[in-house]
Amino acid sequence: MSYAFLKGHGTENDFVLLPDHDGTVHGDLDPARVAALCDRRAGIGGDGVLRVIRTAAYDALPIAADGVSQAGEAEWFMDYRNGDGSLSEMCGNGIRVFARHLVDEGLASSPIPIATRDGVKVLTVEGELITADMGAPKVLGETRVGVEAGAAGARSWPARHVDMGNPHAVAFVDDLADAGPLLEPPVHDPAIYPHGVNVEFVVRRGERHVALRVHERGSGETRSCGTGACAVMVAAALADGVGAPPAEDTAYRVDVPGGTLTVTWTADDRVLLTGPAVVVARGATDL
Repeated sequence: MSYAFLKGHGTENDFVLLPDHDGTVHGDLDPARVAALCDRRAGIGGDGVLRVIRTAAYDALPIAADGVSQAGEAEWFMDYRNGDGSLSEMCGNGIRVFARHLVDEGLASSPIPIATRDGVKVLTVEGELITADMGAPKVLGETRVGVEAGAAGARSWPARHVDMGNPHAVAFVDDLADAGPLLEPPVHDPAIYPHGVNVEFVVRRGERHVALRVHERGSGETRSCGTGACAVMVAAALADGVGAPPAEDTAYRVDVPGGTLTVTWTADDRVLLTGPAVVVARGATDL
């Protein structure tokens, strides 16, 4: 069976998009299909898959049987899967690419409510930039993360546990090279993160300016992570003495290997993620 796909990215965090508006093309979307699509040598290549499906159609799938319907709040549901086929609650770069596709195809207009496994997010499209309201962050205390073969051998660092709809461990390091090649998931406490965790290694570049590397659970090291950028901003702001929430809207520049994102923590405790999103290709595949 041949079916349509698109390819897009947000600051080089790249995704395969599958238009499946009524849920009849892919059913429950077999993880093996997702992994085949994301394979960078034998497939299309991507950090994950975004199925574009109407919320009412997603609600009718067996996989959504235990979920809470969001059909009354948002027409479209972002069914996001990591590159290994596992489910993910949220993807900050992916949801901007998802919104770009909806606008480009005339399926929605800004502002756009989009249903996710972390509830409804509202996206605002302004030219090349798209802002996602990621909701309120959850700061859940301190932990540790480590690597087995960093630039200086096995090492570990204290980390801040921030939940942005999915779990993050944010560790400040002296140099982004300290973590070495992130070929394997960083070591973490499975009691704190029973379903794995996204780990960000962070350095400061200036006032309200940070840079990161990220290992995303289910995908490996990626060129960018939107929810990770949000978690990093929150951790940096707290370390800088900014209140939780801040007394006034506070913005940080977050450099990722694939570009630059702006993250704003508002006085009413919302985290806004702003950055580019583009669709670069479309076609058909029988993977």
